[in-house]
Formats: sequence, C-alpha cells, structure tokens
Amino acid sequence: MPRLSRTSAWQIRIPVWPLLLLTSIAIAGAGAQSAPHQAAGSASTNPASTSQSPEKKATPNTGESSAQAPDVLVQLNGALEGLAAKVSSGAVQILVTGYGPAHEENRSQTALIVRQHAVGSGVIVDADGYIVTNAHVIEGAQGIRVALPIPVGDAEGLAPVGKRRIREARLLGFHKETDLALLKIEDKELPTLPFVRRERPHVGQLVFAIGSPEGLQNSVTMGVISAVARQPDPSKPMTYIQTDAPINPGNSGGPLVDMNGAVLGINTFILSEGGGSEGLGFAIPAPIVEFVYRSLRKYGHVHRVEIGAGLQEITPTLAEGLHLPQSWGVLVDDVKPDGPAAGAGLQIQDIVLSADDRRVETLPSISAALYLHRLDRVLKLEVLRGHERKTIYVPAVEHHDPMDQLLDAVSTERSLILRLGILAIDFTTDLNAAVGSLRIPSGVLVVGRAADLIRPETGLQTGDVIHQLNTIPIQSMEALQTAVRQLKAGDSVALQVERDNGLRYESFEME
Repeated sequence: MPRLSRTSAWQIRIPVWPLLLLTSIAIAGAGAQSAPHQAAGSASTNPASTSQSPEKKATPNTGESSAQAPDVLVQLNGALEGLAAKVSSGAVQILVTGYGPAHEENRSQTALIVRQHAVGSGVIVDADGYIVTNAHVIEGAQGIRVALPIPVGDAEGLAPVGKRRIREARLLGFHKETDLALLKIEDKELPTLPFVRRERPHVGQLVFAIGSPEGLQNSVTMGVISAVARQPDPSKPMTYIQTDAPINPGNSGGPLVDMNGAVLGINTFILSEGGGSEGLGFAIPAPIVEFVYRSLRKYGHVHRVEIGAGLQEITPTLAEGLHLPQSWGVLVDDVKPDGPAAGAGLQIQDIVLSADDRRVETLPSISAALYLHRLDRVLKLEVLRGHERKTIYVPAVEHHDPMDQLLDAVSTERSLILRLGILAIDFTTDLNAAVGSLRIPSGVLVVGRAADLIRPETGLQTGDVIHQLNTIPIQSMEALQTAVRQLKAGDSVALQVERDNGLRYESFEME
C-alpha cells in the first residue's frame, strides 16, 4: 500500500511533455510558414524543395550542426529560467535541531523524544523576515536556523553551509491541524513571494515546486496540477492541491507556485511506496496558508469560528431514509441549544447550499469556508428546508478545542527543562477538558520526556502535574525552572506530583 510521507529532511526530474508538445507546435509552425512558398498543386513532397531559394544550392552536411532551436523553445527556456530565478529568491532552507518522537515498537515508549536533525523548506511572505513552513518541519525544535536563498547560477550554490547566509529563527506559532508554522528572522528587505489572488487552481495548470529535497537548496521542479480539493483522509476536513511536480523529503514547507511566481500552496506530503517522489504530491491551498499566517502573526495561534451546529455529508441511503429533496450535499445533523445557530433559526435536516456565497457540496468545502471566515462578521448561510430556500445569518463564535490548546502550548524552546529531562507547560483550568480536573488546580504539566536526557530515578511520567519541589510550591514553569537552577549535583530532590487524581512523591538525587 502507498504510504504517506512527510517531506522534511538527489534526484531531480523535469517532465518532458511540455517540451515535446511545444516542439511539435514549432515543427508544425515551420511547415505552415513554408507552405505558401510552394506552388499550388505542386506534387513535390521534399521539404528541402520548399525551404530553399531556387538560386541557392543545398549546403552539404558536414557533421557540425548550425541549426538553432525554434523560437518558441527559446522563449520557453528564457521564461523558465527567469521564473526559476524569481521564485528561488523567495524560498529558504530550514535547518532544525531538537527533539522529536522516538520510533519504538514498545508502546510504553511513545512519550519518549530523542535528539534529531531535520532539513525542510519555507517561503518568505514578508520582507521583514516572516517565513511560512510546515509545522512538522519544526516539530520538537530546540534550535531553528534559516539558510537564505542563493542566487540561481551563482557559484556560491556549491559553498558549504557554513559559508551561506544563515539566520537564527524564532518560532512565532504553529497550527497542527493545518500543519503550518510561522518563523521570524531578523532581516530587512528580503525578496518575497506573493499569495495567488482571485484565480483558483485548475487541473492541468503548470506549476513549479521549490525547496530543498534531500537538503539540496534552491531545487526547482515542474509539473501540473493533477487534482484540486483532494481529501486524502476522509475523516479530516483538510483538502489539498495534488500535483505531479517531483516532491521529495526536504521539500516540506516550500512553495508551489504558478507561472507568474505566485504561491498556490505549501508543499506538505507525498504518497509513496518507497519514500521518494512518485508523482503524488500534496500542497496546502494558498487561502488556508494566508489565513493561518495572518492569524499566527497577529495572535500567535489560529482563531477559528464555529456556529454551534453539527454537519455531515448526505449519502443516497441517508437521503432516502429521511426523504430529503436531494441525495448529495451537507446536512445539518445537530443544533446546539442556546448556540449561535439555534438563535439564528438553523434547524436539523436543513441542507446547506452555500456559506458566505461559496457553494457548498461537501463537508471539506464548508470547513474551508469556516476556516476563512472572520470572527467579526456574521456567517451567511443559504439552506434548503424541504423544498424552500432560506437565507440565515449566523453570528460566528471562536472555536475552542482543549487538545489544540494543549498542543499549541508546547514549545521546545520554552518547555524543555534539561536537568529533569522533560517537556512541561503551565497547567491552567482551561486544560481540564484535555487532561481532567485536578485536586490541586495549579502546577506544571509534564507533556513529554527527552530520551537522551532522562534521569530514570526521577520517576516522572507524561501526564504528571508537579505541585512542589522539596518545600517550594510550584505553580508555574518559571517557579520550577528557578528552583531547578538552584540545585547542585548530588542534592536530594523530592517532587510532589499528581497522577491519576492521586498525590505522590518522586525522589532522586540531582545529577
């Protein structure tokens, strides 16, 4: 079975069909231009007889070709070179060191994290150093560096990494559901790539993928859009642009651009039997990327909306059983009491036809509309109730997911406590829904352990909440870090922790 491969980490293939097609056009064009010089009704079929002046003799073939490429190919070549130079200037290489999940067979080890190095790609979206990449590229990062683009054709392209323009990067935020992250480097007047405007991607459209496959910076590959709104996982609302442009490990986070150099999407994963490109690459669409970028830049996390209603796709069986007027589309299957949808008059068994004047035919299409909807605006829904069309205006409210909040709160830079070998975050009452209510409603929550930093005698486990270190109350990460810094090697440590709604002490000697 094909496997999904995230593409962060020497083979570069350029499809030849566009060149063959243009060659055929050029040959046909050359024939068409010579045809008027042939007398009407002439029986001659020798191409040479129609391309030479009667006063000139044919030049013998000496083995040295002086023929020039057809103009259309020269123009194509120049256009591709110019586009490659333009888009490469806005793509960067992401160099990550840090910690990530250990791949162990033993399920008890799934909370372990190990030291890792990764290479991915990114795109500069603002001249002041704002860079979009994939969240999985920077997952577990303790340090993030950005290698700025090297001019195409520049000898510097062969220089070792140490001689390239490297910048330290800060992680401003990430969103796991869309697999996007925002980085910031300290620089000015950087080249950028714009997001595509107005025009929607279409099947057969020529596209280019830019990134660092297998660590090879400034690599450009070409292909077409194979499908739009592809949903590889039916259980998740995310849809992707599918392309056959070669994408390999290291391309993650890099841009997929159109022939004008505008960003159509962010290359994210491939479906592959062997881990390399097989012509099944997937990119997050530009509208989603731009929405998440602006949210992360402004708030540090993503503000999503909800309307207090449940939605599901209609099947022929469901339509027949409920006697619905159509056997496809999106059905309202739940309306929460006292929620925005209930107050606006939305009802169970309403069929959603459009959202904010965007046609709705599938669950991903309305999910995308909700992603892109602004909190300060009312959501316009057109629904079919029985055989009657109705327009309903629903006030949008912010969506709160406790698990998203927990995951988004974890940052290796802020959460790693080296001497205890743990990743931890402040526990707040907002996390009760994710981890359960505590007997002591404060402390520090252990969310992971670093495999190569573990002190086995600490006894700490993922999910523990630390309330006290020796006699010092621990109510925040700052308090725990301060207390740990004061410890010397050989000091005795007693941690009061809450585990499974019970209190206990874990004791050990500091190393």
